[in-house]
Amino acid sequence: MTALLEVRDLSVTFRTQVATVEAVKRVSFTLDKGETLALVGESGSGKSVTALSVLQLLPYPIASHPSGSIRFAGQELVGAKPDELMRVRGDRITMVFQEPMTSLNPLHTVERQIGEILALHKGMSGAAARARIVELLHLVGIADGERRLDSFPHQLSGGQRQRVMIAMALANEPDILIADEPTTALDVTIQAQILALIHDLQQRLGLAMLLISHDLGVVAKVAHRVAVMNRGEIVEQGPVSEVFARPQHPYTRHLLASEPKGEPEPTAPDAPVLLSSEKLKVWFPIKAGVFRRTVDHIKAVDEISIEIRSGETLGVVGESGSGKSTLGLALLRLLKAEGGIRFDGQEIGGLGGGSLRPLRREMQIVFQDPYGSLSPRMSVREIVGEGLEVHEPGVSEEERDERIVAALAEVGLDPGARDRYPHEFSGGQRQRIAIARALVLKPRLIVLDEPTSALDRSVQAQIVDLLRDLQRRHGLTYLFISHDLKVVRAMSHRILVLKNGRRIEEGPAEEILSRPQHPYTQALLAAAFDLEAAPAGVVST
Repeated sequence: MTALLEVRDLSVTFRTQVATVEAVKRVSFTLDKGETLALVGESGSGKSVTALSVLQLLPYPIASHPSGSIRFAGQELVGAKPDELMRVRGDRITMVFQEPMTSLNPLHTVERQIGEILALHKGMSGAAARARIVELLHLVGIADGERRLDSFPHQLSGGQRQRVMIAMALANEPDILIADEPTTALDVTIQAQILALIHDLQQRLGLAMLLISHDLGVVAKVAHRVAVMNRGEIVEQGPVSEVFARPQHPYTRHLLASEPKGEPEPTAPDAPVLLSSEKLKVWFPIKAGVFRRTVDHIKAVDEISIEIRSGETLGVVGESGSGKSTLGLALLRLLKAEGGIRFDGQEIGGLGGGSLRPLRREMQIVFQDPYGSLSPRMSVREIVGEGLEVHEPGVSEEERDERIVAALAEVGLDPGARDRYPHEFSGGQRQRIAIARALVLKPRLIVLDEPTSALDRSVQAQIVDLLRDLQRRHGLTYLFISHDLKVVRAMSHRILVLKNGRRIEEGPAEEILSRPQHPYTQALLAAAFDLEAAPAGVVST
């Protein structure tokens, strides 16, 4: 029987002004109807380049195929005419990209972006299109789909934006779904829902999926076969159960062994409280009607009271939209909030910009996206040193450079690369640059907003080890926001569970993870364990 998708001896090269780089080297695989094939490997291994080649979305003529064939349902895609590719793209083969914030149009509402897909490929508009859009939003786990139709991407959480991307990809019920890290930004419960949804579509429609993921737990659960890529080559492929149980290649064994381990060092029992909040509230108004009157509120953070002691890590977990990131931004006074906020014994909730400035160097943040949080027009030297120019303008240029060199060395980067630009570094290296930018000011508190979610498992483990080492050496206090419970367990002394902006449960990390009291916490942990422990190729629905 002929495979639905057949890739043979595919090579991809990129031509630059300096040299020609071979990104993919004679890759071969097949994908059958109703099957899921996972491409796994670290950043730069060629996974995404291979996937983009299927739809011929590489930047031609900079990119080229020295060899290889890609056949979909018997049709050759390499070198196909634009009108032939248009009939395939977005209709018979669709793709969910890794970065929803850069893939969605920031000027268009959710309804318009999904509606364009339905209008282009199905000729659907008006009430019928609106009903289908709401149905798709419900399918991908956005319960208040009707209320989200007029939302713009910046008004959605990272997980909600990814769900909108998945809804767009599934709108036309394609033959093949190419999913490039589709659950990276999602919490474990929504991961389970999305994976169960895709499994259900596979059963009903015979949907095939080419899955690109660094999360081996997800791969173990949903994929039938796996191809392991390293430096542009497939070094091992076969059934998931066989490859994961008896890996033959040293690189495959390395990937399977890489995950965050250990736990943070205990804090001093008499450590003082560094940061606290009292009934903190962040409500966003919902406006309607001609006069845009406030008719309701989105209660992103609703009367949250916390305490974080010096040298401690408080892990904040919960589903997308639960208020985790909003809480972190509010505590740093980067969002307007009601309620009390105390830092080092000082009430800062009512302080203005000028009064807050001396405290800014004490409180830093590392964002989720190492690709979007660094200016592409600034060198690493300028990125890391920018805070010094603002907070310590009297520091000489020589001393500033010494501080930059020391910060880069502390996070494991070569200080000699400080005149290079972000695009010249891998995702893990960019995140280290972001940590160095926060560290150079010698802060006491760092808010870490999903700092490992966009990284490979092996790189995640390195970043976790780095953060724990920095905490031990400098007595740093962390507010650690994450949906990855393995990472939270390795980082946190205590855990705060949020749901719909409300505090659900809080306590020592080991107690919360081993003896959760609230049904919501139990559901989070059950989803996480199901993802890790389910047999290969099986999804519970």
